[in-house]
Amino acid sequence: MDQTNENLQRIRTLDRDRDTNPNHWRTINGSHVHLDENGNYDYESLYALDLELFNQQLQALLRGEEVELPRFNFALGKKEFKGDKLKIEDNTILILEGIHALNPELTPHIPAERKFKIYVSALTTISLDDHNWIPTTDNRLLRRIIRDFNYRGYSAQETISRWPSVRAGEDKWIFPYQENADVMFNSALLFEFAVLRCHAEPILTSVPRNCPEYAEAYRLLKFIKYFTPVQDKEIPPTSLLREFLGGSSFKY
Repeated sequence: MDQTNENLQRIRTLDRDRDTNPNHWRTINGSHVHLDENGNYDYESLYALDLELFNQQLQALLRGEEVELPRFNFALGKKEFKGDKLKIEDNTILILEGIHALNPELTPHIPAERKFKIYVSALTTISLDDHNWIPTTDNRLLRRIIRDFNYRGYSAQETISRWPSVRAGEDKWIFPYQENADVMFNSALLFEFAVLRCHAEPILTSVPRNCPEYAEAYRLLKFIKYFTPVQDKEIPPTSLLREFLGGSSFKY
């Protein structure tokens, strides 16, 4: 085994907020129900997580114990245990991924010097022309629409209707902590919109004309048509876009 493979063997991920095949400590239909100001489930809140269980399992892992990781079932609105076990060895690098990962309240028992914090965001750097820039929010929304459709069973109408709540969650739970990061990684790709077009168009065209979300769906459809489509076969299985499109060589 070469050194690279040895290093990979020492890296394990606690995927706290992955939505394709999620390990979640969220509790919605249980003791950790958290509602927003409109009385809806607030999936973005730190307190929608079972923080006690999360930190219990984190400390158990660091002691070398085996834990059974929960998964969040979006259809049923609760976490489930499916026999997913995890145990780490000495000198293992443990990755905590999710929108709250930079928030010190998530891991209060881990000393700051034992954390290396990375902020990952899609910061679009291209413009349509010299006068029309592309908002980074459009990039994130298109990714989310495709991901929700593929992995959560949500329609574009449902994702668009939730988008204001997601944006409010970003302002409250992500952006205030981004300066805590040690490094930043821009996950936007120059060819991304050309690839997303093939997936987004059929999803967006399904939004009914008589619903409030149609205007946003129509705007996104008109925008995405500015890009010449690129087929999936041109995208390698190791591309981060595969997280949203499917066909990745990684297990999420």
